Amino acid sequence: MRRSAAVRKLMRRQRKPSELQLVSMIDIFTVLVTFLLMTAIFSRTVVLDLKLPSNNASFPELPKGLNLEVIVRSNELTVADRGTGPLRTLPNTAKGYDLDGLTEYLKFVKSRYPDKTEATILLEPDTPYNTMIEVMDRTRVVEVNAGLQTVQAELFPEVSIGDAPIPVGDAPAAGTGAKK
Repeated sequence: MRRSAAVRKLMRRQRKPSELQLVSMIDIFTVLVTFLLMTAIFSRTVVLDLKLPSNNASFPELPKGLNLEVIVRSNELTVADRGTGPLRTLPNTAKGYDLDGLTEYLKFVKSRYPDKTEATILLEPDTPYNTMIEVMDRTRVVEVNAGLQTVQAELFPEVSIGDAPIPVGDAPAAGTGAKK
């Protein structure tokens, strides 16, 4: 069916030019950018730089002063100086390791040696991984209340790990072989 010229002219006047609706598109992009920014902040990974012992038999001469060691045993934590021996022994509590006592004592040591940044954590072979991480965290930083916020203060951030020495009473006698 053909329309007359007058009807076609009338329809052309009533038809509006098509417009691009950008408001809904801008809303979608705003939500998307906000979501991406928020998730990008929480997806950071933490990488610790550990100093592992080398296979080289010759060791450089150690500087004078404190050589801090934290020895993790199954029944206690011991804070020691490599040159002078144990400084403090923290027996296990009913909850497990006395990590709060360790933190308090390391804060005391840091107050006496403020420039010291190195510490060595010595672990028994059967020490659980989570225990190692908890002791490393307590050795590296301490949480301090600053007004309404809790901030992390540096204790001994340069952490090395190694094997704990065998206690004197547990060493096998000469010529008897391994302990059964």
